[in-house]
Amino acid sequence: MLKNGGFYIGACSITLVLRGNSSLKGKRSVLNRIKDRVKHRFNIAISEVGELDVHQVAHIAAATVGNDRTYIEGQLTHLIEFIGGLTEAEVSHAEISIDIKGKGENVLF
Repeated sequence: MLKNGGFYIGACSITLVLRGNSSLKGKRSVLNRIKDRVKHRFNIAISEVGELDVHQVAHIAAATVGNDRTYIEGQLTHLIEFIGGLTEAEVSHAEISIDIKGKGENVLF
């Protein structure tokens, strides 16, 4: 736990393979189902961030904030496992990063 107003920002990057998908419309449909399930189960932001025009590969990212690094890391790990357990897509790569932010840092408006 951080003190003095500090907090953690946790993010994960996930590359998905959508086997058998042949259109961007099909890809969007699969990604929307995955994102809806994630939003329903986790208190986390998720978005497609790369490979936007590729039919069978998707790059998504998720982010969360909090004051407990262990909790954030666990939440992101569970998120990756949850997505990996879905039948719509296969996780080919996943990466978690956690940064510390706090008082005294530059604030941009």
